[in-house]
Amino acid sequence: MEEAVILPQTLFQEAVAELHTIRDFIRFTVTCLRSADVHIGHGSEDPFAEATALVMQTLSLNWDADAEIMDARLLPSERRRIVELLEKRVNDRIPLAYLLNLAYFCGHPFYVDERVLVPRSPIAELINERFASLGVNEPQRILDMCTGSGCIAIAIAHAFPEALVDATDISLDALSVAAVNVEHHDLLEQVNLIESDVFSKLPGQQYDLIVSNPPYVDAGDMADLPPEFTREPELALEAGPDGLSITRRILAEAADYLSDDGLLVVEVGNSAWALEQAFPDVPFQWLEFENGGSGVFVLTAEECRRFQPQFQEAV
Repeated sequence: MEEAVILPQTLFQEAVAELHTIRDFIRFTVTCLRSADVHIGHGSEDPFAEATALVMQTLSLNWDADAEIMDARLLPSERRRIVELLEKRVNDRIPLAYLLNLAYFCGHPFYVDERVLVPRSPIAELINERFASLGVNEPQRILDMCTGSGCIAIAIAHAFPEALVDATDISLDALSVAAVNVEHHDLLEQVNLIESDVFSKLPGQQYDLIVSNPPYVDAGDMADLPPEFTREPELALEAGPDGLSITRRILAEAADYLSDDGLLVVEVGNSAWALEQAFPDVPFQWLEFENGGSGVFVLTAEECRRFQPQFQEAV
């Protein structure tokens, strides 16, 4: 991996002294992101979107504020605060969501910090359409496995207000963050947080829909991650030599926890090829997304039951 470009302190000091408007600082932020070759991949790949979010959120303004406000002049203290965050983003490679303690998923705001992944799953597209393309019809019980910040469970709860949602994670740190978000979204009666290693703490439960974005980064990709991703918890990323150590366990047990017409939806990202090689006879349905993203498969409860012996043998 190439050594990261570090921008000099004098550049940031000059910005505080010479720049004055919101537009100035958005432009300067874009220039810094590009000149330092900062990796932008936590929800957006657009440096202008990232720059706008950094500046506007720091000023407690809406990201889509009226264009007329862009030429408003900033106080010295505001300029310093923007530059402080920008320097951490560029030179320390801290993801913007951690700097702001804020990320959006399915249009909803979530508190995030270094205890959880930054929300960015293409499963958001399925949630926004209420899984209609998969034939899902008003599921009563839903499981979000490996919930992290709780973003998937909470977005699903908003999409299906009559459903009960269990959200599990092995990490108590992650569940602490999820608890903040469940309370913020006023979903304490609908979303149940459970410390569980895959299905271990869910005996006898049955779900109409199981959704999971488990760890799926293989050993090769772990060694090549951009610096921003190394800020995220390794437990939520690393999944063995082929990226399937957790997915295999989910597949081995899912049939026992799905209702007769239930569906299993799992994101495996770049490990999709490895999964197909491991189970060539399994008819994984790979989803396509209008807004980008890949590596999400669907299996029916019947398929999970039919291939369960293969899945169990592979664990």
